[in-house]
Amino acid sequence: MRVAVALVLGLVGLMAQAQMYVDSARSITKPAVVQYLYPEQITIPAGRPSTVTLHFRISPGLHINSHTPTEDQLIPTTFSIPASAGVRLEGAVYPPGAEFRLPLDPGTRLSVYTGEFTVQARLVATAGDHLVEAKLRYQACDSNACMPPRTIIAAIDVIGRRE
Repeated sequence: MRVAVALVLGLVGLMAQAQMYVDSARSITKPAVVQYLYPEQITIPAGRPSTVTLHFRISPGLHINSHTPTEDQLIPTTFSIPASAGVRLEGAVYPPGAEFRLPLDPGTRLSVYTGEFTVQARLVATAGDHLVEAKLRYQACDSNACMPPRTIIAAIDVIGRRE
């Protein structure tokens, strides 16, 4: 009888550990509010500015502040590239935000992105192959509250081609 009880308790413990593993795996694989879609690889002339269109998607039911939010305390959406990437961001053009009114305060107008949006990035690459971990910083909200600001990585293989 003691052996049976020990086996049952052991199985219950293993099942609990397995469920914790499944739960942690779900939280790890939970998609970000904003996802980088494409391009994964681009080829541009080395040393010359080139405009590249970067595509992003926002989860349904959410919005993010545009690059030019209407309130000073709201965090704008910004795109950046690390200085050590072998690729320089010379400038970025963001889409205009759509007007959004808060249900609890219809007098407040916000400038937001929803669904899919693009950023036109003007890049200059040195010659060679560069795996760039570009960053998009944003603040996501739903109709009632905003989340803390987040940054996602947009991995782009940039090939600077000599001409």
